[in-house]
Amino acid sequence: MRNFVQNIYNMIDTTVFQDKKAVYYTLGCKLNFAETSSIGKSLKEAGIRTARRGEKADIIVVNTCSVTEVADKKCRQAIHKLVKAHPGAYVIVTGCYAQLKPDTVADIEGVDLVLGAEQKGDLMDYLVTLEKSAHGAAITTVTKDIRKFSPSCSRGDRTRYFLKVQDGCDYFCSYCTIPFARGRSRNGKIADLVEQAREVAAEGGKEIVLTGVNIGDFGKTTGETFLDLIKELDKVEGIERYRISSIEPNLLTDEIIEFVSTSRRFMPHFHIPLQSGCDEVLKLMRRRYDTALFASKIHKIKQLMPHAFIGVDVIVGTRGETPEYFESAYNFIESLDVTQLHVFSYSERPGTQALKIDYIVSPEDKHKRSQRLLELSDKKLKDFYSRHIGKEAVVLSEHSKPGAPMHGFTENYIRVELNADKVKDNHLVKVKLGGFSEDGSSLLSEVL
Repeated sequence: MRNFVQNIYNMIDTTVFQDKKAVYYTLGCKLNFAETSSIGKSLKEAGIRTARRGEKADIIVVNTCSVTEVADKKCRQAIHKLVKAHPGAYVIVTGCYAQLKPDTVADIEGVDLVLGAEQKGDLMDYLVTLEKSAHGAAITTVTKDIRKFSPSCSRGDRTRYFLKVQDGCDYFCSYCTIPFARGRSRNGKIADLVEQAREVAAEGGKEIVLTGVNIGDFGKTTGETFLDLIKELDKVEGIERYRISSIEPNLLTDEIIEFVSTSRRFMPHFHIPLQSGCDEVLKLMRRRYDTALFASKIHKIKQLMPHAFIGVDVIVGTRGETPEYFESAYNFIESLDVTQLHVFSYSERPGTQALKIDYIVSPEDKHKRSQRLLELSDKKLKDFYSRHIGKEAVVLSEHSKPGAPMHGFTENYIRVELNADKVKDNHLVKVKLGGFSEDGSSLLSEVL
């Protein structure tokens, strides 16, 4: 990578980047945040620093999401706001919205460059384009190559690192456009990903989150498996914690669960998309499991790791979700020993098979269903936190904003407020968990 970067520097006039400032804005998933961090790292190596609060930026990078219509709207609003805040800046828009609707994005006033989802990590595109921009060339480019795997591992302004291990999806669920935005499932090689983890350890990083679009599908392009990957990552000295981001229930094998339960480095923390707790709706969604399989995975995790944190994605109001189907889903979710729900209202996406389903849920009913599940989620999360009050735990402290309390997370992802006077950033600290903080979002603690 270093030689590649040096070769590019030799090809172009990097002096145009001196004293340039960039601002970054990311919408969507953890994968997007990881990739934005890599973009920032690449531009920093070219001499472009991140703009400080109140400074006018020369470059704007917006990394977009397109999972729902609301996400599209937020992307447009963010671009307009940043263009207004940084007049004259060179505006780059990338991510899923840029990939799916490049012409729409290119027509937004102020946008100079549109990069498809997989091109966001291409250093050549950024540096060459920015150099031409600095010399006065007007460029608006749309790229749509989503066949290759672009590695990404970066921290940005976070304590934990995000390691991209996989990209793309082969599932084509009836409601989803992600396969069109991200392309087919593909991944990096285990040896290369392990080397990236070693580099994180050498930089002093202690926690890595494994990210991707469908990470359980790891190995499609290399003939390896996700279980092979986590076993090798577990051997990397210096990394104290790994977390597995969203993994499909049908790909979360018993072997993976069993390995995490005995691993010192992989945390008892799972994020598993359910989407619906009703088998009839799961069939309409073209999901690859049923509620019985999902329940069996939750049971397996809790059997081996009773203290595990389990987050669950749920979509409400999808086409075909009758009131009876929703009640069935609600009752099933209520019965699960899970920690927190991430609730999304169904959004019509052009070109998806879901549009062929006749039954449509009204916006009012979507909102009511969403609120019921959010209330259920709050109850489950509070109950989970409450069961740990008075217990000891190890917290990885995270960088805090000036004047704000320092926070961190336990092994099983309980957010903890720390005494910043006694704790340094990026340190593992043993604490005794106390009651809820004033806003109820974390537990107070006593450093031991």
